Amino acid sequence: MYNGLINVYKEPGYTSMDVVALLRGILRQKKIGHTGTLDPQAEGVLMVCLGNATKLCTFLEEKDKEYICRMLLGTTTDTEDTTGNIVSNVSVEDLSNENVESAIKSFVGDIKQVPPMYSALKKDGKKLYEFARQGIEIEREARDIKVYDIEIMEIAMPYVTFLVKCSKGTYVRSLCRDIGEKLGVGACMDHLTRTAVSFFTIDNALKLSDIERLAKEDKIDELILETSEVFKDKKALHVLPEYAKFIDNGNPLQKEYVRLEDSEKNTNKELDDNQYIKEDNLFRVYNTSGQFVAVYSYDETRDIYMPSKMFM
Repeated sequence: MYNGLINVYKEPGYTSMDVVALLRGILRQKKIGHTGTLDPQAEGVLMVCLGNATKLCTFLEEKDKEYICRMLLGTTTDTEDTTGNIVSNVSVEDLSNENVESAIKSFVGDIKQVPPMYSALKKDGKKLYEFARQGIEIEREARDIKVYDIEIMEIAMPYVTFLVKCSKGTYVRSLCRDIGEKLGVGACMDHLTRTAVSFFTIDNALKLSDIERLAKEDKIDELILETSEVFKDKKALHVLPEYAKFIDNGNPLQKEYVRLEDSEKNTNKELDDNQYIKEDNLFRVYNTSGQFVAVYSYDETRDIYMPSKMFM
């Protein structure tokens, strides 16, 4: 069984689950999952997790993302993109490029966003798009999101193309909707390409046809990213031989059970009190055989490392 991640270029026309189903056939294994659903008409980076890396799916969904979006001004639809039924058409001939740019840039920062009805979010155990298909509108609470930056790439009225870097939970369709409302003409998303999820970029993404070809050439191992690479920016803890049973059983680890890897010098050294409280408090943990097996966090109040996720 393969363990690790594949950076897949999802092409338009496939659902995210289509990609998973096809990969199960190509790789001949069932334990495969994806992170961060893309709409069928969207394309770009879809991180696929294999084997023990499926435990990363939720973790990767939390990561920041980057998209290139083409927005259609003056048109609103029930799905907030051009695949839906048109709700309104408004002339945009009076809009200036300066007004459009100003409206778009006003969404940079911490904002609240009402998610679209056509989404997989759930209400009373039922997905919102299921209500939407029945013509039922559900009241949705605005959610806190962050837009780190928006770069306007082209304005060719009524279309505007921009690159947006944003936090988890951001719906670019709804961002287009809100920009259109601010401009007073309405808008919807015409096309979407996801260009990055965390440090996984579109430049290194592989189409399903490429993966299938490499599988036939027995070169799959060359394209699978090791699970530990997701945490490559975290310092590593190596469990000492006499405490092997603790990591093998997924137990908490005392500081004296481990040695800290100095990522700059690539050597091991004793822990000191100012080195183990990190930005997000996570550490890669390796067993006595040198295998990456877990991610632990440091509990300052108890002065102990606690398991966050096991990959054995």
